[in-house]
Amino acid sequence: MATAKDFGKQLLAQAPQLAPGASAMVLRKALDLAIDGAGRIPGAKATAAAALQKQGAVEPAVNMIVKQHVAMAGAQGFVTNLGGLATLAVSIPANVTGVAIVQCRMVAAIAHLRGYDIEDPRVRSAILMCLLGENLAQEAVQRQELPSSALAIATAPVHDPALDSTIAEKVLGTLMGQVGGKRVSLLAGKKIPGVGGAIGAGTDGWATWGTGSFARKQFVTRRR
Repeated sequence: MATAKDFGKQLLAQAPQLAPGASAMVLRKALDLAIDGAGRIPGAKATAAAALQKQGAVEPAVNMIVKQHVAMAGAQGFVTNLGGLATLAVSIPANVTGVAIVQCRMVAAIAHLRGYDIEDPRVRSAILMCLLGENLAQEAVQRQELPSSALAIATAPVHDPALDSTIAEKVLGTLMGQVGGKRVSLLAGKKIPGVGGAIGAGTDGWATWGTGSFARKQFVTRRR
């Protein structure tokens, strides 16, 4: 199975194609990579198909996908957070990016299994919005920073290209906030061998589980 580290390598390989500072483009590139797959990394459709074939029904397959991606995020969190204090500034951004890509594929696979066209840009916008998590997404809607729920965006009459950038900027702000939060929690943990990795694994796994739960609520089934 491809790891979050593999996803990160694939994204970095395409980095020269991205304009400096184009945060929205970077996040959309990560989203497209997570959904479409690259090299030996299977995309969301292939991941969903494998789970469905093994489980034999949609909802058990959704459960399997969430568990797989929680484990993947936790494993990559453990690896990237084992370095010494000197690697802190480098490892945390790489870790946050890797987990975001893992979560994108998980949400896309759930949406696909539930009957949504993940090639549709409206659905891709909704997938990216799920990375905010339930609480932050609701707050953004209440403050009118985002127009509606992820489900409403996925099923909107027309696609709004400007909304992609708005959602990407919100998600980017959330990811940068996670960098600061992890820096505080890991500074103490990294002084004890193995503890920093355990903190990273737990934090990333829990965050991915929450994202999966939120995606399940938003992408209600459209299958008969």
